[in-house]
Amino acid sequence: MSLIAASIPAFFVLIGVELVIARWRGARIYRFVDAVTDLGCGISSQLVGLAFVAGKLMIYTWLFEHARLFEWSASSVWTYLFAILVLDFTYYWWHRLSHEVNVLWAAHVVHHQSEDYNLAVALRQAWLTGPTILPFELPLALLGVPVVPYAVGKAVVTLYQFWIHTELIGRMGPLERVLNTPSHHRVHHGIDPEYLDKNYGGIVIVWDRLFGTFKPEAEHPTYGITKPLRSFNPVWANVHVLAEMAALARATPRWRDKLRVLLAPPRWRPPGALVTTRETGPGRPKHEVPVSRGVVGYVVLQLATTVLGTTLVLWHGKTWEPSVVVVAGVILVVATLTAGGIMERKRWAWPLEGVRIVAAVVAVLMV
Repeated sequence: MSLIAASIPAFFVLIGVELVIARWRGARIYRFVDAVTDLGCGISSQLVGLAFVAGKLMIYTWLFEHARLFEWSASSVWTYLFAILVLDFTYYWWHRLSHEVNVLWAAHVVHHQSEDYNLAVALRQAWLTGPTILPFELPLALLGVPVVPYAVGKAVVTLYQFWIHTELIGRMGPLERVLNTPSHHRVHHGIDPEYLDKNYGGIVIVWDRLFGTFKPEAEHPTYGITKPLRSFNPVWANVHVLAEMAALARATPRWRDKLRVLLAPPRWRPPGALVTTRETGPGRPKHEVPVSRGVVGYVVLQLATTVLGTTLVLWHGKTWEPSVVVVAGVILVVATLTAGGIMERKRWAWPLEGVRIVAAVVAVLMV
């Protein structure tokens, strides 16, 4: 069981605490449909990520065993501290390049789509983060850090960033000289011109200060992405930039520009491309859809069962047959898709949800 999976109950407890405090302060920082989509993206990213976990650890282990230059002790606290420091440094560069290189942005964009800022947004993760960040982490194997310290260090860098996704914590004084804080990370999620592409750090903000990407918070940020998603579909959230890249490549006359679509910055447009962007800035209205109490009740119940199912897969999936894990994963990912479709009143949503429920019942009876 990974540290991330073990932390799932704590995530929901802290989200509940944030909701209570926000209500006590009279602040509206959550919208139901957006929060459900955040959780749907997080659930599906964990399930899809299972397909990469074994391969990632095999690659890391092979490099450690055959190409390491040194060897750190797996039982030394210094090994863990070194792993955390290096992983935080490599996270900065992966994160920065994920805003500067189109194909990396296509994966990372999911985390920035929400127009709110709260702890649920921290769980809004992308399907393809694992494969895109792995090349940045492999040097740790060459430096001789064993698999367990690597895995623990990666979990620490990831888990630290959960608490900084909140508007309820203000400036933190001298700590902000060194640590990444809610204030610093609010800037990173802002689409205001002065905030774009700033504050990439994971645990520390030192890397941003060293490499010229630091920006302190001044005005309250406007959250989201400059070309808004305008959808609460977690599956579309993960593929929409890839679809836009494909359309741009088709519309681009020169072959070298078609290839450059992958590596160019997200805002780059080649000469002669017959596509336009729909970018907007601060002051735009948030994307909303009305939902009835009945829909809210159903989606809450469905979400609870989906979270439970996902937790069981993450905790016990290693002991199950691979086919069982795949079937369970597909059923749970489809649940995140139908939840978004039901809230957006898509015609296909309820029929697909009916098929999913039947499939889930059959799968349980056959186990």
